[in-house]
Amino acid sequence: MTGQLDRVNSPEDLRKMTSLELEELAGEIREFLVENVSRSGGHLGPNLGVVELTIALHRVFKVGHDDIVFDTGHQSYVHKILTGRKDFQGFRTAEGLSGYPSRAESPYDIVENSHASTALAWAHGIATAKKLRGDRSWTVAVIGDGALTGGLAWEALNNISERNDVRLMIVVNDNGRSYAPTIGGLAHHLDALRTNPAYEKTLSWGKRHLQSKGRPGEFAYDLLHGMKRGLQDMVMPRGIFTDLGIKYTGPVDGHDIVALEFALTRAREFGAPVIVHTITEKGRGYRPAEENVSDLFHSIGRINPETGLPIVPSRFGWTSAFAEEIALLADQDRRIVGITAAMLEPVGLKLLQDRYPERVIDVGIAEADALTMAAGLAHGGMRPVVALYSTFLNRGFDQLLMDVALHREPVTVMLDRAGVTGSDGASHNGMWDISVCAIVPGLHLAAPRDGERLREALRDAVGRDHGPNVIRYPKGSLPEPIVALREVCEGVDVLLDSGEPDAPVRVIFVAVGALVPQTMEAARSLTGWAAGRLRVEVLNPTWILPVPSGLIDYLRSANLVVTVEDGLLDGGFGTQLRVAADSEGISADFAALGLHKVFLTTDSRDRILARSHLDAAGIVNVVQQRLCDRLG
Repeated sequence: MTGQLDRVNSPEDLRKMTSLELEELAGEIREFLVENVSRSGGHLGPNLGVVELTIALHRVFKVGHDDIVFDTGHQSYVHKILTGRKDFQGFRTAEGLSGYPSRAESPYDIVENSHASTALAWAHGIATAKKLRGDRSWTVAVIGDGALTGGLAWEALNNISERNDVRLMIVVNDNGRSYAPTIGGLAHHLDALRTNPAYEKTLSWGKRHLQSKGRPGEFAYDLLHGMKRGLQDMVMPRGIFTDLGIKYTGPVDGHDIVALEFALTRAREFGAPVIVHTITEKGRGYRPAEENVSDLFHSIGRINPETGLPIVPSRFGWTSAFAEEIALLADQDRRIVGITAAMLEPVGLKLLQDRYPERVIDVGIAEADALTMAAGLAHGGMRPVVALYSTFLNRGFDQLLMDVALHREPVTVMLDRAGVTGSDGASHNGMWDISVCAIVPGLHLAAPRDGERLREALRDAVGRDHGPNVIRYPKGSLPEPIVALREVCEGVDVLLDSGEPDAPVRVIFVAVGALVPQTMEAARSLTGWAAGRLRVEVLNPTWILPVPSGLIDYLRSANLVVTVEDGLLDGGFGTQLRVAADSEGISADFAALGLHKVFLTTDSRDRILARSHLDAAGIVNVVQQRLCDRLG
């Protein structure tokens, strides 16, 4: 780092800088982001777009006194830099900074949740608490990047409009609108006028005194008010915000620090809920991002900083298998419709959209709407496929339960990034889905072990007349195809059978999805450890919920059954299998390996699996301890 960025170790340092120095600082921050995020991966585009906005926020407001809540948290990298966190070595690893706000890192970080559309409700609660305590500091919610497509944001706006006595500023980071920001002295003058407390007092006086004159006065007031609204509409897009009853100013150029500071300062003088609408350009200042119309640089893996090309192009292997298969199925079945919640490319629906644009629906960041709309599509004779990150299924659980499952609609839900995702942090791990889905009546859930099983599961799901059907798979590259030795029953394969057939102790592993390779490696090690005394088998059901009855029957001769899954132990597949086995009088011992009910901190997937005893060595260690007494 050189130049202006070296001078900034806290927001106080920003207030000593001239306008020219601030412009230089913005350029240096962009260079810093490209250099560091290209090395670690992360959300590059959104942060390149909020550089000037974040600088202006930290000059106008005093973090530590005022609170800034980012929605979504992935646009907080510049905030980290300006609050003394410029060491991006080890970024998004256990040893470095989180890719989202983190209370453990800084008292200036408020909301760690990386799920969108929550900031307004958070900020409203914080601002209301301050009001009740007599605290006159400001609470600022920075919302954008699609988050206003989420229903929770509008629920919060509706409630904010009912409370005009809290110091709450909503900064709309608009990087997707087609119209240009309003520029010029008249616009600035009107913004300042409308957010000036004296202006509000004048309006109140006019309404009170003119309307007290009877019908002529009411007519005069209505005429003056209409002229004001008409002039406002001519020079700026008023839209729905003022219709909600919340003061609105903007739009303002989100890359003009002086204009931003002016707008934020004048809005702050209003002293009540106010919206500042800013127009920004996602990926600004980095040519590969600016020229990429498909938003490829929203979230990246490791890339070449000069070209923007990925260094590890295979990281979407599982997603690619889904993308190819749904496009093929759509060629054969006109009923198939893809639904995405603002994640078209990351979840693999871009290929389908290219072929059949009218058969892909993007509902925005609105998972609840996606699932209920899918129920309606299914009822109308279509075969909807909803593609989500696993962690975001939580946001649509009620709709999965009461709209899809209750009505037995044939909806297929594809859960990408299931299990441990690691570097994306606590709120992105897809560790809840099996336990959540297990309580839904009539739901079928598949966890394919490789690409071919994923394709088969998708074909099975869209061919069913009743639902829901859920298919989960991890982030990352595909394993080589894992061929079965034989089939126990339909959909349950024996992948490994080693040791002596008539050995005194029989151990059966039931491995779920992506953890099949680790389980097979562990099974081979155990066979060598207890040569001649142990028979070890690895079974893999593609469809794990409901528990296949044929699998339960096969376990009758086992001494020890070990389930291995990258989901919660509580209520997970291991729990479901043991309950089903108990009901059938299976007497084998059970050992369940999975994730404990804790929020996983940022780390690599491999290290988290190792700590959870879900790597080969950990599996071997657990089973050896269980077998020591039995083997002597």
